[in-house]
Amino acid sequence: MILARRQAAAWDSPGRAGLTWLGQAGFWIDTGHHRLLIDPYLSDSLARKYAGRRHDHRRMMPPPITPEALPRPDLVLVTHAHTDHMDPDTLGPLAARCPDLPFVVPAACEAIARERIGAGARLVLVDAGERIEPLPGLRLTVLPAAHETRDTDAQGRHLFLGYAVGFADTILYHSGDCVPFAGLEGLLCDLSPGIVLLPVNGRDAARREAGIPGNFTLEEAVALAQKAGAAVLVPHHFGLFAFNTCEPAAIDRLAAVTDRPAILRPRPGETLHPRQEPDAAGMPLLPGR
Repeated sequence: MILARRQAAAWDSPGRAGLTWLGQAGFWIDTGHHRLLIDPYLSDSLARKYAGRRHDHRRMMPPPITPEALPRPDLVLVTHAHTDHMDPDTLGPLAARCPDLPFVVPAACEAIARERIGAGARLVLVDAGERIEPLPGLRLTVLPAAHETRDTDAQGRHLFLGYAVGFADTILYHSGDCVPFAGLEGLLCDLSPGIVLLPVNGRDAARREAGIPGNFTLEEAVALAQKAGAAVLVPHHFGLFAFNTCEPAAIDRLAAVTDRPAILRPRPGETLHPRQEPDAAGMPLLPGR
């Protein structure tokens, strides 16, 4: 099976398997049976918060869809409480429109999730190590993440999470914000994900001193995908904020010399979807387990 590009967004063709990048760590994923929303940041809430400061959080790219125009998904996954992942101006209006919509959030972040998503929002509280079936036919494995460090609350619950989503014969892994840490490779090898969505904006001392925790470098993301046996790497968390990004050209250069995993740089609002026969746009990808 191959993965090809089409310009239309996945929400325009419900029931057709594919994924659309929303910018930063956000994705809309259609499994063919379920529509999932992960870490959407579709507003300018951070630009308003940091206006006039050195790191002003102005967007380098517009959101491919507004929060108001976003269709109702079947499930929302939130990896942690940083605003570009748990955005009140995106998730709050969505919860108000869809009061029965389930939001999977870290149990350690319940209080802030209630504040940002809604006091009466339907929260599904999870922690690393749990396996649940939030919707019929959809399997969710919750993994720890290290946003430079593996932080926990007073009860030992993880503040940063990743999710492995299983559907049909495919496992897709979204790491959330994460760096390499002991044990992660083993967890992924046990899961055997076919597709991995990993941040590639990297990290350095200057950002750390400014209170901006980092993520995988591009090379670290490729190495992790290779060790996990993934066929497809979709890099993300670049191109939104000028002070915290990776050059798209660097992704393309590495993709040109890497056979496995196949590296597909996403484009906002464009869908990556499976096709049965190769064509000029296709690449050999998307196996099952």
